[in-house]
Amino acid sequence: MKRKYHAAIAVFAPYYGKSMRNTASTEIFCTVRRLIPLPACRKAVSYRNPVPTVDAIMQKDSKILMIKRKKEPFAGCLALPGGFVNEGETAEDAAKREVMEETSLEIDPIEILGVYSDPARDPRRQTLSVVFVAIVIGGNERAGDDAAGLEWVELADVEKMKNRIAFDHARILADYRNWKTSAGTFWSTKRRTQND
Repeated sequence: MKRKYHAAIAVFAPYYGKSMRNTASTEIFCTVRRLIPLPACRKAVSYRNPVPTVDAIMQKDSKILMIKRKKEPFAGCLALPGGFVNEGETAEDAAKREVMEETSLEIDPIEILGVYSDPARDPRRQTLSVVFVAIVIGGNERAGDDAAGLEWVELADVEKMKNRIAFDHARILADYRNWKTSAGTFWSTKRRTQND
């Protein structure tokens, strides 16, 4: 006789890391239960790890492509194209997908600018973003998905517009400006000079 088990939240089997998220499969539950003592298998474990995200910087002449956010947080503000990494997806594939969804452009990531993980960078939850420098290799600009519009912004004007820029993207673009002359990689708590 098969029993039904319902996992409404992400349930993890300690020691083995087997996920039973969003499943009613008795087979998965029973397989894991045989490997782990019953009391441990019935515990729901909730992790509050940072969520992986990506952002992409595309430059044309002296301008950077930004989206105008359609949704909160920061609705109406400018942001770099990007978003959440899906399960089973590499960070670079996530960047390509997010840019295509938001701008209708096909890109090729050519460098990693850095990794940004300040716990306060996103008011919804803690995120960890891999920021790619990318080149456009195809498509026609058209806003979609989370983007209400697209705007090419002068890189030199970013500092003056930082109140209109979402998340930590003004910081990321300041790092990008430095990267163009000095290369290197950046992260949230990297020491910077007074002028940065």
